[in-house]
Amino acid sequence: MRFRRSGALGAQANAAVNDFASRADGRATEVAARATQVIVLAVRVLRIPTAIMGALSVPFIVATLVLGLLAGGGVGMVVLVAGVVLAVVNGLFWGRRHRILRAVDDPDRLATELAVMLSMTGKVEEARGMLTQVAGASGGWRVMGRLRGIWSGTQMTGRWIDEIGDLPRARYFGPPKIGTTITISVATLWLVPVSIVVALFSLVGTIAGAF
Repeated sequence: MRFRRSGALGAQANAAVNDFASRADGRATEVAARATQVIVLAVRVLRIPTAIMGALSVPFIVATLVLGLLAGGGVGMVVLVAGVVLAVVNGLFWGRRHRILRAVDDPDRLATELAVMLSMTGKVEEARGMLTQVAGASGGWRVMGRLRGIWSGTQMTGRWIDEIGDLPRARYFGPPKIGTTITISVATLWLVPVSIVVALFSLVGTIAGAF
């Protein structure tokens, strides 16, 4: 039963990809294929740096949570809430990172979905031209920034937002998720100094409350 179910899911996934492919024209497919190579390379290059970035604040977040539990009272509650907020931001980053890494593990399907995404925009030719620029970009963060700029120049409707969910891989490289990814990444960068400061204040508050 387990293998039968797995086979059915695989068949559904293949059918979906074939349906996406039938909705993309040749030019969009060619441009999307070149852009996919750059996107996949950028994500893989950023794999280690993003892991380091996400891990840097973890010790300070854990320290804040522990200090909040130890402090008790009103001070402990404030410290604990601060630690939970920091942990949520960090968790959002790790979750988004994991989903983006999964999105690029099958470049062929990602390219197909990107081609479909092009056909869904209100300015197909303009989007193609801008996506071609991405194909010539270098550097992980630069690629993500260019992707965000691409879609800001196209016409997005409610239908776009609904149908983008049918593209399980490409949706992380188009709106609104590409903007959310950049926002989460910037917040995670700020999380490092903020978590250090919060942990220090939590330590001071805990020591002061003990006397």
